[in-house]
Amino acid sequence: MIFRKKQQAIAYDKEKLKPVIKCSICTGEQVAGFKELPSGTFKEVMLIRNDNDLRRFKEMYGITDELGKIY
Repeated sequence: MIFRKKQQAIAYDKEKLKPVIKCSICTGEQVAGFKELPSGTFKEVMLIRNDNDLRRFKEMYGITDELGKIY
């Protein structure tokens, strides 16, 4: 049996950054990242191709809630 070491979540400023998924209306492409609350700008972190990518993004940052979507 193979044991994997649980990785520690990457910290982010929860008061200034909100995790969201940015969706393209034309192509349907989805990108996970963070929206800066004061300025409203979006910072990309990773491309979401399937549910495994979304799960990995949430595990990386210790996110337990559902992510909002912006278009």
